[in-house]
Amino acid sequence: MNVTPVTFHSEGCRMVGDLYAPDSLQAGERRAGIVLCHGYTGVKDLYLPDNARVLVEAGYVVLTFDYKGWGESEGPRTRLAPYSRVTDVQAALTFLGAQAAVDDARLGIYGTSYGGATVVWTGAVDRRVRCVVSVVGIGHGERWMRSVRRPDEWFDLLERSAADRLKRTLDGESEFVDRNAILLPDRQSAELAAAARRNVPSALNTLPLEYVDETLGFHPEWVVDRIAPRPVLFITTDDDRLVPPEESRLLYEKAGEPKKLVVLEGYGHYEVYSEPAFGEVMRETVAWFQEHLPPA
Repeated sequence: MNVTPVTFHSEGCRMVGDLYAPDSLQAGERRAGIVLCHGYTGVKDLYLPDNARVLVEAGYVVLTFDYKGWGESEGPRTRLAPYSRVTDVQAALTFLGAQAAVDDARLGIYGTSYGGATVVWTGAVDRRVRCVVSVVGIGHGERWMRSVRRPDEWFDLLERSAADRLKRTLDGESEFVDRNAILLPDRQSAELAAAARRNVPSALNTLPLEYVDETLGFHPEWVVDRIAPRPVLFITTDDDRLVPPEESRLLYEKAGEPKKLVVLEGYGHYEVYSEPAFGEVMRETVAWFQEHLPPA
């Protein structure tokens, strides 16, 4: 596997990524390309290299990258703007499709967690996307944020968000808070996420409160039906207490054909990034891409 650091631009910001290609790639050969999209406060060096390795072994050219303001990419720091992330993915698709080793008529996208929401929206609005895989993704931002909170926590969050909305308007800056103040991870998720992020310096743990406002209005299930007749796969877990499996189920129900829903049994949210759940996720993912987006 060959890994090449790359840069491209999105909305005038310099983006940093890694391009993965099979060792077996011959001069003049063109393969299908897949853009990988991380979630919430993720960066390209967290989890995604494992996904890239499996997909490259299956014959694909793969691009990972940091969204604007995250990792090494330029932009307002640690701002988690859902529509801006869609624009970043579209720029990544343009860059990947321009590579000599990639067939720009055969592009796919894979996203996990909040990235699972991002790829649904991107696939719906960008016809260049020929195949979509969404893993433990979010279909309706407001429903998700409310579902993991007690009523008093929910109303406290709305009040805090409203105060920050005024602060941003008057002062030009949002309040930065710990990621767990917004995400409210369950015990298992908190432990697994902390362990994974410990050795990745670019994986920051704070973000602006403006994320709340933006997520409350970001509902990929509103547009998921526009992906059809291009194929979309949803993968979730039956014990996900961070992003309930209902999110993927409702996305699946609203999507058009061809579509598939896979519910892995006995796993939580962050377990999809490690074995044995990771192997199950990638077997389903590779099979879906090979069926609907053959690498060569």
